Amino acid sequence: MKTPPIIKTLAIIVFTFTTSICICAQETPQLSDAEIANVAVVANQIDIDYAKLAIAKSNDAAVREFANTMINDHQAIIDLAVELVTKLGINPKDNPVSKSLLNQADETTKKLKSINGKAFDQAYINNEVAYHKTVIDALNTILIPQSQNTDLEALLKTAVPILETHYHHAKMAQSKILKK
Repeated sequence: MKTPPIIKTLAIIVFTFTTSICICAQETPQLSDAEIANVAVVANQIDIDYAKLAIAKSNDAAVREFANTMINDHQAIIDLAVELVTKLGINPKDNPVSKSLLNQADETTKKLKSINGKAFDQAYINNEVAYHKTVIDALNTILIPQSQNTDLEALLKTAVPILETHYHHAKMAQSKILKK
């Protein structure tokens, strides 16, 4: 029996929401600047990868436009982070938070790859809403407060309004896609 697309979409939403709750419920990890830099790069690269998948799979112009914005903006943040860590001589270091993000991204990507059409568009945008909310929360509650280097902290603070704009853009796209 074939699973209806809406069921798959709801499953992705529930998975993303549950994962977000699990991250928040765990004890706050203590991260070094090298680990914070890694989390920042990983989180941005994950969203670029989601966007590339959306461009490959979606026929919806608004979804594709949003995905292109994600690629451009998140790559710009990665470029700034790489420039900063190079200047500071920091080597980004894997850690439980970045590994958790990557594991969750693998699961989400598998789910997104398994659906097509309107169900994909809905799942992609729903994931973008949840993902940006989770990343903004992580920046504000873990990464920025634990940053020891003022330049790294400033870069992270610069990213927050960009991510908040993405979140609100995704929320608007979400409401439009759900009406289609």
